[in-house]
Amino acid sequence: MDNLAGVSAFVQAAETLSFVEAGRLLGVSASAIGKSIARLEARLGVRLFHRNTRSMVLTAEGLLFLQRCQRILGEMAAAEQELSDSRSAPRGRLRVSLPLVGGLLNPVLAEFIARYPEIELEADFSDRRVEVIEEGFDAVIRVGDTEDSRLMSRQLGTFHLQLVASPGYLRRAGIPRQPAELRDHACLLYKFPSTGKVETWPVAGWDKLLNEDLGSRTVCNTVDTLIYLAEQGLGIACLPDFAVRQALERQRLQPVLGDHSRHSGSFKILWPSSKHLTPRLRAFIDFMSARLFPT
Repeated sequence: MDNLAGVSAFVQAAETLSFVEAGRLLGVSASAIGKSIARLEARLGVRLFHRNTRSMVLTAEGLLFLQRCQRILGEMAAAEQELSDSRSAPRGRLRVSLPLVGGLLNPVLAEFIARYPEIELEADFSDRRVEVIEEGFDAVIRVGDTEDSRLMSRQLGTFHLQLVASPGYLRRAGIPRQPAELRDHACLLYKFPSTGKVETWPVAGWDKLLNEDLGSRTVCNTVDTLIYLAEQGLGIACLPDFAVRQALERQRLQPVLGDHSRHSGSFKILWPSSKHLTPRLRAFIDFMSARLFPT
């Protein structure tokens, strides 16, 4: 413990470049700070400061030692905060960004709000790629990968894109047996709001079909509308399996070209790696991990 007191005295003195100010911050005399640092220098066998009657500066060894000591004290402060937080219920404001897949997320969010009434949840639904740190989000849920080394991540689950259409549409227009036959069908396409690009369907030759041969098409930027249009018999849509699971079970939609489509995607939750995991953030991460894609 005496060693730790010496480290604290050194850090305060190095950051303020004043024994008097360091003593004031630690509640001891300037003389006590000087003696503590002298003992530390003797133990280390190096000088940590260049001192004279008018100024003091860190030596090269002192600067290196300061950087290490600041990390150690920072870790100790974080550990103390985590232990303190663990004794309190999750509470406070939590700002999260979520993709526009309300059918998947809404029931889980409702459960989370009911489970943690003291958390003030601010949920921002958007399909644009938000800047997590710059925009001040505590966490985001995204589809796909991230290359931002500043973020921590945890995979929540996987999904598949599949082509679907209503039984009525397929009776009227026929069932396509090969991807090339999509040129003779009405296709309901999803456009990403953030980029304006049309989503790629997971079938062979899609780029050529989209650019040259695709038949009539309707383009929209919300999944819920595409599901509705498909259920109304207006064409074939390519949608994530979780979004159409209920419609498939109730036979309002049925799979199309299932043997010719291959796709796998993932949902991840991300948060700033430098961000202290408060009880409310930890609760959100753990809850989403457990409930969004239950096994």
